[in-house]
Amino acid sequence: MKKIIETIRNIWKIEELRTRLLTTILFVLIYRFGSYIVLPGINPADLVNLQAQTAGGLMSLLDMFSGGAFSNASIFALGIMPYISASIVVQLLTIAVPYFQKMQKEGESGRRKMNQITRYLTVGILLLQGPTYLINLGVQLRQAGSALPAEWWFTPVTTIILCAGSMFVMWLGERITDKGVGNGISFIILIGIIARLPEALLKEFASRFAGNELGGGVMFILEIILLFLVISACILLVQGTRKIPVQYAKRVVGNKQYGGVRQYIPLKINAAGVMPIIFAQAIMFIPLTFVGFSNSQTVGSLAQAFMDNTGFWYNFVFAMLIIAFTYFYTAITINPTQMAEDMKRNNGFIPGIKPGKKTAEYLDLIMSRITLPGSVFLAIVAILPAFASIIGINMQFAQFFGGTSLLILVGVVLDTLQQIESYLLMRHYDGLLKSGRIKGRTSSVAAY
Repeated sequence: MKKIIETIRNIWKIEELRTRLLTTILFVLIYRFGSYIVLPGINPADLVNLQAQTAGGLMSLLDMFSGGAFSNASIFALGIMPYISASIVVQLLTIAVPYFQKMQKEGESGRRKMNQITRYLTVGILLLQGPTYLINLGVQLRQAGSALPAEWWFTPVTTIILCAGSMFVMWLGERITDKGVGNGISFIILIGIIARLPEALLKEFASRFAGNELGGGVMFILEIILLFLVISACILLVQGTRKIPVQYAKRVVGNKQYGGVRQYIPLKINAAGVMPIIFAQAIMFIPLTFVGFSNSQTVGSLAQAFMDNTGFWYNFVFAMLIIAFTYFYTAITINPTQMAEDMKRNNGFIPGIKPGKKTAEYLDLIMSRITLPGSVFLAIVAILPAFASIIGINMQFAQFFGGTSLLILVGVVLDTLQQIESYLLMRHYDGLLKSGRIKGRTSSVAAY
């Protein structure tokens, strides 16, 4: 406790860090306030069906990323996900399209162009998602005995409001990055996840003590211990690396000698981040569409099996898709050939491996080997919420026992603490830990 109080005092003494923390808190409060502002013409009392729809499945993921704004029919209902989708598309284009590859190599000017393209693409995605969200909202309101306003202008005007809300959330994220602490976009997602934790925790606490059940308190304590163990496993998954030694050859320029040192390239065990889980969840949502287009009992039973997120087949296929997407995403984001060329250009080589093609093949082999345990570990973490539900944990609280939410939470918290620690060390204060410095996930190619 004394160490914590001393660390808080040191943080408060650093004026720049204090200002950044207060700015971050201000932007977070603005974001949370906006998530409760309901769209014009919508009665909040009629949103019961929409909130029930977002209790599980992919809709729950969207609602989680928006901090509950999706189920509240808020002006921030579309959240930050359209921007993330656009960022992923642009990232993939930098791998496949020469024009974007050239832009990526232009430095700061190229980065500004790519950011501009990402914003334009975000607006395009929002213009498509806005009317789709309103169609779904209309269906849920009709089931509740209500309806959307019938005026012709409602859909275009509300779509513009939803687009403006998401772009404002994106702007808040960028301001947190520039003026606050941590990666702003990731921090916005983190706040949305944490916002659901207190309610989920209270519901689980109440359910364990309901009806004076014997052992309810013991079970709740065991659940908290299990949660901390899962968090520890996620930290290992986020931080895990395989270090490859690189020797730099000696070269003499004038009277000075350069090179002759050995460094290490850290290759991430989970270089794909949470993207494989997001892709796999999107694929698992497809069977739901067949229910509406087919009256076949076989198709209906198959779709029903894949709708049960605690069932064997759902989790088996889900885990296999995560492993496959981990390999796919790692392959398109990690370029061993480019790494080998950069190494050769800087007079570096891996001891015992010839520079050039042999180095690229060696790096590719190492990435394939370390991706397998990483992908299996990621798949296990992803299906842990299903096991938590099976043993009787409340569905809302079970989401924090693994999956996308916990991985993002762990990764963003580590990145933010790492940045705070950097400020402390620059001012010659002690770090946040006695045992060593905090390792974040900033070296990962997956930003979210």
